[in-house]
Amino acid sequence: MTAPVPDVVLREYGPAVSVPLAAAAGRALAASGALQSVTPDPAQDGHWLLRAGSRVGALRTTGGPVVRILPKTPVSRIFFLLGFSLDPERAWRDGREDTVDTGVYDDVVPALAHAVERRIDAALRQGVLQGYRAVEESSLVVRGRIREADQIRRHFGRTPPVEIAYDTYTADTAENRILRGAVERLLRLPGVPGPVRRRLAHQRVRLADALPLVRGQELPRWQPSRLNSRYQPALRLCEAVLRGSSPEHRPPGADPLTVDGFLFDMNQLFEDFVTVALSTALKELGLAPRPQDSQHLDTAGLVRIRPDLVVRSRDGRTPVAVVDAKYKVENGDGHHSADLYQALAYATVLGLREAHLVYAAGRLPTRFHEVRGTAVGAARGVRLYRHSVDLSGEPGQLMSALRDLAGRLARACSPA
Repeated sequence: MTAPVPDVVLREYGPAVSVPLAAAAGRALAASGALQSVTPDPAQDGHWLLRAGSRVGALRTTGGPVVRILPKTPVSRIFFLLGFSLDPERAWRDGREDTVDTGVYDDVVPALAHAVERRIDAALRQGVLQGYRAVEESSLVVRGRIREADQIRRHFGRTPPVEIAYDTYTADTAENRILRGAVERLLRLPGVPGPVRRRLAHQRVRLADALPLVRGQELPRWQPSRLNSRYQPALRLCEAVLRGSSPEHRPPGADPLTVDGFLFDMNQLFEDFVTVALSTALKELGLAPRPQDSQHLDTAGLVRIRPDLVVRSRDGRTPVAVVDAKYKVENGDGHHSADLYQALAYATVLGLREAHLVYAAGRLPTRFHEVRGTAVGAARGVRLYRHSVDLSGEPGQLMSALRDLAGRLARACSPA
């Protein structure tokens, strides 16, 4: 009996780990782009050096080990950031850490699977949502109305079969297909605990009347309404699962191996959290935040720049502040030259006297750099501010820090 292959444990932005891997499995991992680096180990034949970057979660190659990437940030905090980005109004109002229920799990994939199953169970507690769907088909009996043009074109007026169209009341709705798709995605992931896997399988049975999603096609579209309000928390989380950073990669060539798993990109998650939280607070202060407000660096319009957040005046016309989020801990000497150059470019293009960088850098005081050669007369030069957000803090502290920053931005752009 073949012994099970032990899991490989990496840490977010941690040191490289030497792992015994078949050459095909190593190439598949490298081609997936899921890790920061995957290279043959020059010190040991048959070993590969694996190093994780900003993505956390779990993945595996066919027949290879499960690679688990542990985050620096507590898992409960990661899911608070995710829950806030998915449903900012509730999270901002309640300030609760359990916006996404992760149960007792402190690893990303088990916590995600538990959270999705709990939300689906809550959505289905009053029964499976049904709705009307338009159907066009050939039938031996008449139901609904006859599609006369199709009947003549396809059957030359003969019957049966009959080309008909009708509305059917069914559980095969966009909402149920999304829930079922997320359940099936999670059941394929490595590292889902047995009890959670059994509950997910039970939810799949409850959603059996919904057609499975076709891989590669766009997700079905749904519209929030009073009828599907109980589904909406589950739908938002399930869409995050289906649209998330989930490598399913087959490298070119003859190798039949695949890489499958689920990974959160902490860079994107932090950027989304900062952008959504600041946007929510700034709207309350009467300003018009514009996430990913695209601009051009040059007059010819050839070089595009995209700040994470441009804050505009109430009418949405005049830029009054610019913010960029950086999921990285600042070096001891505080030098992040590329970030400062980027912030200066944003300020210059938008005609602003200051720009703001927000780091996931723990409890550090706000600092600024005044750019030489930008002062005009009595006016001070352009200032580049560096703020920090402590992701190890409680949710209320995180939101308080971003409320304070929103207030600072609002005061800075108010007329003297």
